Amino acid sequence: MQKLDNTFSIEQLIVAFLKRLRYTLAQRFKILLLIGCLGAILGLGYSLIKSVKYRSEITFLVEENKAGGAGLLSSLGSQIGIDVASMTGAGNSVLSGDNILELLKSKSIMQACLLTPFQKDSSYLLADRYADIYDLRKKWEKNEQIGKLVYFADTTTPIRLKDSLLNEIIKRIQKKEFSVAKPDKKLGFFKVTTSTNDELLSKYLSERMIKIATDFYVNAKTSRLKNNLARLEHRSDSIGNLLNRRTYSAMSDARLMLNLNPADISAQGSSEISQRDKMVLMTVYGELIKNLEISKTALVQETPTVQITDSPILPLEKEELKWYEGVSIGFAAPFLFMFIVFAI
Repeated sequence: MQKLDNTFSIEQLIVAFLKRLRYTLAQRFKILLLIGCLGAILGLGYSLIKSVKYRSEITFLVEENKAGGAGLLSSLGSQIGIDVASMTGAGNSVLSGDNILELLKSKSIMQACLLTPFQKDSSYLLADRYADIYDLRKKWEKNEQIGKLVYFADTTTPIRLKDSLLNEIIKRIQKKEFSVAKPDKKLGFFKVTTSTNDELLSKYLSERMIKIATDFYVNAKTSRLKNNLARLEHRSDSIGNLLNRRTYSAMSDARLMLNLNPADISAQGSSEISQRDKMVLMTVYGELIKNLEISKTALVQETPTVQITDSPILPLEKEELKWYEGVSIGFAAPFLFMFIVFAI
């Protein structure tokens, strides 16, 4: 009795598949060619009507304070009884470097950016430019619930309506035209990309988003130190003025001591009190000046450095589909798809 050969051969499978492909191509070539030509025509039409997008890219670096600097300030402050670590917010990671990614994506930052003037005309904002580029104003006018032309700089327009339309613009931008990423997780570089149908709009959006977000980020990181510094400056100025008055008062008392009447017992006591108050104020003033200088050093140490490494330069890079690319893709995609369908 002869045994059945159940061995599986990949070579035989490949040969059989190739034979089927050749057979399908020979039998269906005219239909596939017709489908490919129709796809090429559609691809050509799409490439002609597709709007050109202008791509604006900004790469920037966020460099924050190092732990060593905070340790040095802490040791220096401990010598004079100051907890620099708590004063500077060391160990507080609420605003760590990566959080700027989400900050750039936030609606509040995008809204603040869109409400800035397009160029120098304060009555024409970036939001108005976006609405004109994408013909949104005409759609709003035809809408039954809106029924009018809306200008975001117009103070007579209801705030609720402007906020609603602005929110729709923000959703469009964040979904299709704006992205922010960190190319290398180990480095502090960030890249912001904006692509719109208008060259200047793309440039202004990316630049102002960076400016608004980084200013907010730096202010949030250093707000406590700035408040503490302002408080110390106010106190040192007050104590300094009081010390000046006490100095003049002590000099006046010392002058009176030269013509002291032996019968006047209180004159010498008044002079000693003035000298004592002056020494106390000098000590307090000296400590305040030390604390003020430490706070200034801590502020410099804690302030992040935001450095633009690559900025957009006009003319911007165009994102467009060439006519030959549209024809090639339009022909190849349906041709290959139907070829596989017929072959299966």
